This record gives sequence, C-alpha cells and structure tokens, in this order.
Amino acid sequence: MMKRLKLAVAAVVLSAGTALAAQDTLTLGMALEPPNLDPTAGAAAAIDEVTYANIFEGLTRFAPDGSIVPSLAEKWEVSDDGKVYTFTLNHNVKFHDGTDFNAADVVFSLDRARGPDSTNAQKQLFTNIDKVEAPEPFLVRVTLRSSDGNFPFNLAWGDAVMVAEESAATNATHPVGTGPFKFVEWAKGDHVTIERNVEYWGTPAKLTSATFKFISDPTAAFAAVMAGDVDAFPNFPAPETLAQFESDPRFKVLVGTTEGEVILGLNNRKAPLDDIRVRKAIAHAINRQELIDGAMFGYGVPIGTHFAPHNPDYVDLTALSAYDPERSKALLKEAGVEGLRLRLALPPPAYARRSGEIIAAELRAVGIETEIANLEWAQWLEQVFKGKDFDMTIVAHVEPMDINIYARPDYYFGYAKPEFVTLMDTLAATTGREARSDLLKKAQKMISEDFVNGFLFQLPKAGVANAKIRGLWENSPTPANDLTAVFWEE
Repeated sequence: MMKRLKLAVAAVVLSAGTALAAQDTLTLGMALEPPNLDPTAGAAAAIDEVTYANIFEGLTRFAPDGSIVPSLAEKWEVSDDGKVYTFTLNHNVKFHDGTDFNAADVVFSLDRARGPDSTNAQKQLFTNIDKVEAPEPFLVRVTLRSSDGNFPFNLAWGDAVMVAEESAATNATHPVGTGPFKFVEWAKGDHVTIERNVEYWGTPAKLTSATFKFISDPTAAFAAVMAGDVDAFPNFPAPETLAQFESDPRFKVLVGTTEGEVILGLNNRKAPLDDIRVRKAIAHAINRQELIDGAMFGYGVPIGTHFAPHNPDYVDLTALSAYDPERSKALLKEAGVEGLRLRLALPPPAYARRSGEIIAAELRAVGIETEIANLEWAQWLEQVFKGKDFDMTIVAHVEPMDINIYARPDYYFGYAKPEFVTLMDTLAATTGREARSDLLKKAQKMISEDFVNGFLFQLPKAGVANAKIRGLWENSPTPANDLTAVFWEE
C-alpha cells in the first residue's frame, strides 16, 4: 500500500513538473481592441499589435533593435541608380489557407496598396512605385519613379505585408497570412486567439497558442496581471502601479522606447488655428513635464518636434515652445482671439485622456476654454482622422520615421506647406547618409517653427510580464507584439 502511495505521489509530482515545463501558451493584455485585423486597410496601431510578424509578413521586417532584415524576401539587390529593386523570395512558403506564396502575390499586394481604390492608411509608402514585375516565380522586380534608399524600410511597415488575392477581401475579419501563427477566433470586445502554424516555412514559434486580451480600464488591467489572468501586458495602461510590480519577484517590468510621438494635433485648416500666433500660444501654454508627471507618472521624454529622441538625427527643439503662459496670453491678445473656446477630441488611451484633462486646465489658465469629447477609436478615426471635424486632439503617432505625414495635403491636421513637400521629395531621392540627416533636421525645424502641432512627449514602452517569460520586445521600433521568439523559461 505504501509503495503504491509513493508511486501515486511521484506520478502527481512528475505530472505537475511536466505541465510546468511544457507551458507554451500565453495571454497578452492590450488596452485597445483593433477595429479590424487587416493591417493593409486600417490606421489603428492595435491591428499591427496583433498581426505584425505573427499572422502577416512582408518582404522585409523590423528586428527588435529597429534594423531592417529579410523576411519573405531572402535577399534583394538595388540598381546603381537606386531605382530598381530585385527581390529573391523564399521558397516553400504557403498562406494559412494552403495556397502557395510566390512572386504573383507580391505583384498583387503592391499593386493593391498603390492602386486608385487602395484603402491603405500609408498609401504614400507606395506612390513612388512605377511598376512591379514577376520575371520568375520567386523573383520580383520593383521599378521606382525616383531613387529611394529607404525602400526596404518602407516595405517593413505593417501596411506593406503580403496578402493573397484569394483571401484579401476577408482579411479584416479572418486574416490569412504566411506567418508563424494562424488566426483562430475573434470574440469582439474580449479577445483574439492565434495558434502555431505547424506548416510555417521558417523557424517555428515556441508557443502553441496565444490570446490577446483587451482590457482598457487601468484598474482592471492591474487586477488581471496580479491575478495571473494575463501573463504579459507590454503597453501597460496603469504606469502608476509599475513600482508595485518591480517589488514583486513574480513579475518583471520592461521599460523601453517607442516610435510614438504624442502630439496635441491642431486643425491647421480652420480659423483661428490657421493663425500661427494662436498655435504658438497653445504651445507655450503647455507644461510638458507636468504632463509627463501627471499623465505618465514620470515615464516619457519631452519632444519639441515630430521625431523620436532616440534617433541619431533628432534635434532637441523643446526650447522653441517652452512653457511660457504669459507669452501665450500676449499672443492671443495680438491675434485678437481673447475668450477663445476650442473642441478637444480624445481617443480612448489613458495617455490621451489624462493628458487632455491637464492640457484643458493649462489652456484655461491662459484664457482658452476647451470642450472635451471622449471618443471611441472608431469614432475618432471617422470624425477626426478621416472627417477632419475637430479643433484639437491628442494622439500618439507610433509609425516609424513618419515625419513625411506633414507633406500630405489630405492629412487630418492639414499642413502640407509647399516648402515642406519639396523637402520631403528631396529626402526621398537622397541616398547619402549625411545629406539625409541634414534634410531630416531641416524638416524637424520647419514644423517646429511653424508650430503645426503641440509636440508633447515620446510615448514610453512601459510594460509588465511574468518573470518567466522570455523574448518579448523591450523597445518598439514599430507597433507590434511580436511573439515569434517568445517562450516560458522552465
């Protein structure tokens, strides 16, 4: 009897040990739910946070350190004039529905992204393409209208992933890519589940499945992580609680950088915001450190232009729009707009809602009243981003190296100064490192000196995870929760 009892206990211990060693699923928290799951047909960063590198892949991709590395393209060559890129594709790649991936899919994907009916949020990335050809099944030739040394970088964006003609129309609700994970289900309002693609062409994922759990409320997010209902929350919406996690050995806190410039977006198209004196007055009314301390609990870096401080070409222009409420009042008086009242449209993220309350108080102190409207993402995208129906808004632009959005005439804040457009055209045609750096610095100064928007702070990547999880990105060179190298330590 005693022998059988010992064997039973040993079996239980062995079973528990095996279960622990075999832990290969993950529940990951996200503050925002994506509006759809097609990165080629939506501007919301949450789409890429679920799908980038997990479900969908591009010809190139961002590595965790921000470098550009091969993905579906094994290698590429560029002509001496910088106008023709020839990509050699990996063989034996299949989409999740079993169809083969080849050069024809690349032609379809790039032509679709740049076509007249394209709904791609970053269509600008593809406008320089003159033609895309498939001379061989695994060879693609892309001819550009002008040389662009940044083209492999553009192709690493989530908006440039490869899709199949057979499944492109339904990717918004049932995404079919070539990545190491396959879509399983989307329970709207709650979660998206993916599972390991056992027929993946590359290095297989270590996780058998993963669930992206949507928890927008900071208090609920804290409770979910503490209870173990969520294993990791890479962009944690309650930074005020991170110190508590740091002191708990069950968890680790990951603090890194993102490409997210948080701005007070101003509608340059409409009066009185079409007057630089009014925009300048708003900028001088804002105390960036008060925002970082009050809304982000000390996490974040002040910015004075639309550029990431960790970029080697960054210019610190914060002094140009330094906090100076008396200067704000004088500028408003000079512009003849005393007693001004403006609408402030806020999307759901905590950084926006919290910053909005602080900025409203700061603007009130210089004589500007604000009418705050809290919008859901779908509302914000429709009303602000697409409809341009707003005065002010607060949002993080998380796309990498995206200063060229200021050259777009139809972009929501409506700048597109001809001199800036020319500057961006010159940048696109420039390949020399020093020359590009000089142009990028000029671009930063131009939008800063024109006070296009209120430049607030660089969004930090502050997250928390179970201490046994390995392989999560510490920094975010692009919006992504890349799970391709994530595993549990035994």
